[in-house]
Amino acid sequence: MAHIRLVEPHEASGALKQQYDAAMARAGRVWNIVKTMSPNPPLLDAAMRLYGAAMKGESPLTRVQRELLAVVVSRTNGCFY
Repeated sequence: MAHIRLVEPHEASGALKQQYDAAMARAGRVWNIVKTMSPNPPLLDAAMRLYGAAMKGESPLTRVQRELLAVVVSRTNGCFY
């Protein structure tokens, strides 16, 4: 089984610390899906920008509809994060 060493919030520095601080401001914690990208802060930054555009950008769907779609897709894919 593959293993990714997750960087914990107290270990983060530089760009990763900035991303973790933003996660704390958004959600009050750093979710594992964010920690999974911690070895590659530029990837995490790109993923957060994509997420922001998909969930908060212009769309014919409401924010609630987008969140519900995310839940259904995650459940369908067996994602438990």
